[in-house]
Amino acid sequence: MRKPNLQIALDSQSLEEALETVREVGDVVDILEVGTVLCLQEGMKPVKAIRALYPEKTILADTKCADAGKTVAKNCKDAGADWMTVICCATIPTMKAANEAIDQLQVELYGDWTFDQAKEWKNIGIEQVVYHQSRDALLSGQTWGEKDLNKIKKLIDMGFKVSVTGGLNLATLELFKGIDVYTFIAGRSIAKADKPREAAKEFKEKIDQIF
Repeated sequence: MRKPNLQIALDSQSLEEALETVREVGDVVDILEVGTVLCLQEGMKPVKAIRALYPEKTILADTKCADAGKTVAKNCKDAGADWMTVICCATIPTMKAANEAIDQLQVELYGDWTFDQAKEWKNIGIEQVVYHQSRDALLSGQTWGEKDLNKIKKLIDMGFKVSVTGGLNLATLELFKGIDVYTFIAGRSIAKADKPREAAKEFKEKIDQIF
C-alpha cells in the first residue's frame, strides 16, 4: 500500500487569500487545488499564479465541469493545471473529451451516482475519482461511516485511484486505516487553522503514522 498524498483545497474567495495560504503550505503538501469557488471568482488566474510559484507541484483545477469538456480542460492545461475535475453527472462524451485534453481527469462524486456509471468512466480511461462528503451534507449532520468506507473500497477494487474529502481532520484520518486511499484533501482544517503550516505538517505526520 502506497502512502496517500495530501492535497490542500484552496476554497478562497480571492486570489490574494489563496496566495496567502499557499505560500505557507505549498512546500508541505503534495497537490495544490484551485477550488471551485476560486475558479468561479477568478477564472484561471490562480492556476497561473500558483504554477509560477510552484513549477514542480501537481496543480488541480476543481472546475466540476459539466459540459464543454474539451474546452474547459484545454483552458485549465494552458493555464498550468495538471489535473481537473468533472462532476459525476456529466455525460460520457464530455468526460471523454476532457480526459483527452488534460493529463489527469477526476470524477467528483456528488449526489446520485452508480457503480455501473463508474464502469463506464473506467472504460473510457478515467483513473481517478473523488469521494466527497459535501459541506452542506456535513452541516446537516451527516458524518463519515461504514457505508462510505465500503463504497470507497469497492471503487478501489474497480481499479480507481480514490481521493477523499469533506470535513477531514486528524481524527477522521484514522477511519481510513488499511484502505488504499490515493489522496486526502483538506481545506478549512488547514487553511483556516491558526497556523496553517503547522496544521499541514500535522496532517502529513498523521498520514505517516497511519500508513
